[in-house]
Amino acid sequence: MTTKMMAAVAFAQKNEGRFVDELKALLRIPSVSTAPEHVGDVRRAAEFVAAELKRIGMENVRLIETTTAERNGHPLVYADWLHAGKAAPTVLCYGHYDVQPAEPLDEWKTPPFEPTERDGNIYARGAVDDKGQMWMHVKALESLMAAGGGTLPVNVRVIVEGEEEVGGEGIAAFVREHGDQLKADVALVSDTEMFAPELPTLCVGLRGMIYTEIEARGAKVDLHSGMYGGAAPNPFVALAQVIAKLKDENGKILIPGFYDKVQKPTADELKAWKALPFDEEHYRESEVGSSVLTGEPGLSVQERTWARPTLDVHGMPGGFIGAGAKTVIPAKAVAKVSMRLVPDMTPAESFAKYKAYVESIAPKGVALEVRLIHSGDPIVVSTDNSYVKAATEAMREVFGKETVFVRGGGSIPIVGDFVRELKIPTVMMGFGLPDDNLHAPNEKFHLANFYRGIESIVRFLSGVGA
Repeated sequence: MTTKMMAAVAFAQKNEGRFVDELKALLRIPSVSTAPEHVGDVRRAAEFVAAELKRIGMENVRLIETTTAERNGHPLVYADWLHAGKAAPTVLCYGHYDVQPAEPLDEWKTPPFEPTERDGNIYARGAVDDKGQMWMHVKALESLMAAGGGTLPVNVRVIVEGEEEVGGEGIAAFVREHGDQLKADVALVSDTEMFAPELPTLCVGLRGMIYTEIEARGAKVDLHSGMYGGAAPNPFVALAQVIAKLKDENGKILIPGFYDKVQKPTADELKAWKALPFDEEHYRESEVGSSVLTGEPGLSVQERTWARPTLDVHGMPGGFIGAGAKTVIPAKAVAKVSMRLVPDMTPAESFAKYKAYVESIAPKGVALEVRLIHSGDPIVVSTDNSYVKAATEAMREVFGKETVFVRGGGSIPIVGDFVRELKIPTVMMGFGLPDDNLHAPNEKFHLANFYRGIESIVRFLSGVGA
């Protein structure tokens, strides 16, 4: 370990308390990107991140607006430090400062935007996804700057977005149109999790996604079910009939041709996944909390959640949902439906098959509109590059164990954009845990992993620079 890296690690350890206090201040900002009432809060979070990047010594710090005539967007935060020399690699550090809605609020033990420490964890919306993990990048850079007298071992660009939780359209457009401003050799993303506590993990694959809405329209206005029931079409019933035909009782998606491009995991991957420490009964009872696990028979949980496409329904707004009774046949209803995709499926082709199938099974009396809300490509990253090896070594030094390679069931659309537009690999070095309640009440981040994440990133950037 070099003297500067040792000094950076020591600086980070000495300032752990301050780092957490700063994170708490960021977590108090309700930067819910999907909610119009929080537009100001989202911008406030962007300004908070930008101010800190400037304070620690990063240069060219600015907000990049993503609002256009076609859409209202949230700003990107950009910063760089490019004085390590032309021979030194450039690392692009990515994160997001926006968060999911906190509802249902009554299921939180403490308020979602008042960060609370309990049992070695920090609880708040965004604690692990992704404010806490993004803050590790900022604090690792600060520690290296402090140890290096205002210098870094590599060239660094930072891009932090505020729309990851709503599809990432703004950053996708920026990467597509201004990729030269993000020129780098590798991207570092910390928005994933470790497979198990104390087990250093690199994610080398993500599922893609298409998020859609199906709107069913029946009568021209809401109708009284006593006067018109039995004669007027009911959009909710129509949607239920459509949804029932999308997937069978074994979890098989019934859209014609949907599985045509599915790439199976390799024999080596399957062997490695089988060797991971995994207790299916604990997963069912403690993580899922259901009486049984569902899905395609004959496949492991890892295969089902990492390497197979899915189709899920997330909500059906419409009609009357208030307390008491109101006998109304709604004029329209909506179902929010998403699909996770795996290599070599593409969002465009998968959506076209899905849309055509849904329209073909529309019940009588209703008109269906199928809308694409947002999408992202599936991705598998090669482990045979020097950056992945540097990350593997960094995490091994911090955790004292060999790093394992896994895929993730979720989607980070920007990773596909980095590969496709910037032509660079991505190192997905995350420090969340399987029970951190991402997108759910009582989201948390294990503070020991926050600290170890900072040290791992310090070591990774130092290793890349060496």
